[in-house]
Order: sequence, then C-alpha cells, then structure tokens
Amino acid sequence: MSIYRNVEKLHNYLLSWITEQFALNGINGAVLGVSGGVDSALLAGLLVESLGADKTIGVLMPCHSSSKDEEYAYLLAEKFKFKTYKVDLTETYDTILNFLTRELGTLTSIAKANIKPRLRMTTLYSIGQQHGYMVCGATNKDELEYGYFTKHGDSGVDILPLADLLKGEVIALATHIGVPRKLVERVPTAGLWEGQSDEKEMGFTYEQLDRYLFDGYATCEIKNKIESAIKKSGHKREFPIIARIPEYIT
Repeated sequence: MSIYRNVEKLHNYLLSWITEQFALNGINGAVLGVSGGVDSALLAGLLVESLGADKTIGVLMPCHSSSKDEEYAYLLAEKFKFKTYKVDLTETYDTILNFLTRELGTLTSIAKANIKPRLRMTTLYSIGQQHGYMVCGATNKDELEYGYFTKHGDSGVDILPLADLLKGEVIALATHIGVPRKLVERVPTAGLWEGQSDEKEMGFTYEQLDRYLFDGYATCEIKNKIESAIKKSGHKREFPIIARIPEYIT
C-alpha cells in the first residue's frame, strides 16, 4: 500500500481550496518566492491554475545564492508564464551581518543563515502589500512537522497550500502538473550556505520522514531524531505565548 494519496484528487482539491481561500479573503492575486526548488515550483503552478498567470507574481531573491537557483526559477516562470521580480538581497544581508558581527563577534552558522529567509519575508510582504496580494508559502508537511523552516521567515506568510503534503506528494504533484524535470529532480536545499542540503542536515531522507509522518515507522535512531526535532520546534508552529492577565487583577 502506498503511503501517498491519489495525485489527481490532491490536485483537484488544492485548486478548489486555493480558489476558495482567496475568494473568502476578497483577494485575487498571489506573491511567492521562487527558489528554483520543487516546492515553490509546485506552488507557483497551482496558483497560476487557480488564479491565473496575470495574478501570480514570483520573486527571485538571491543572497549569495547558486546560479542554478535563478536559472531554474526563470525556467519555471517561462513554463507557467507568471510575472517575476528580482530583488538581490546580498548587499543588505552583508550590511546586517557586518553590523551584527561588529557588536556580537562571529555568529553561528544558523544565526547567519536565518537572516536570509527573514529578509525574503520582508521583501515578499512589501511586494504583496503594494499589489494587494496575499503572500503564499511553499512549506510542506515534512518541513512543518519537523520544524525545518525559519520562524518568521518561511513561516511568515498568509497561506500555506502545501503544508499537509508529504514530500513525496509534492514531487508527484509537481510532475503531474508539468513542472520542469530539472526542478523536480533537484536535490532539496534551503540554500542557506554552500553545499547545504535538507537531507544531509536532517541526517535521513525525506522518504524516511514521509514514512514516519504517515504511520510512525522508523528505526529507533531516526525516530529519536524526528521526535526530538518535533518537540524542540513546537514554538514555531504556535502563535507567540500571551501573558493572560488573571481576572483578580483589576
């Protein structure tokens, strides 16, 4: 038995869901970051199908990035005919990093890396608000549950259409809607530093994580890694804790 759901049914449901969510919010356009990876590629394709290419904006936001990111992002835009903007964040990132280093000393690799998705979030909201569009995120279920995303970065969006899709379902759907093969087969990476890949950083494959999220099956070592990450990242999936004032304080 496959752990993955029927691709045609998923496709039809998501098109309907996206259309409904935009209608409920009275908004007819979307903006998303296009990274050259399969998740944002699938999201772009679904948004174009649901809203139209003229109501979908893909934003390239290089920041010490691989040239492949831009090449694949433009390949995607050519395929689905949506408008693109390019906002190079390299100089802004370097300026912030230089100030922080001057004040704090050398930053850890993760502290440096997470500046990038938070700059991208700011960029997307500026463009979204300028056009009156919703900001859409491409985080999938594996990333959301495991906590493999940047708080107030990748998660800083208005809508997450892919967040209940396992990685294998993302790949199957992307293939189904005609995302270029190069993007579908590209090694998953958040592009946070040179040579970084999702699976290398997690220490196991997306297929293994898919299986755990489906029925809880994994080796003891992998299960411990996953459950520890889920526990530690719980705060990322919650609204900030509010200090509720007791009724006796008047």
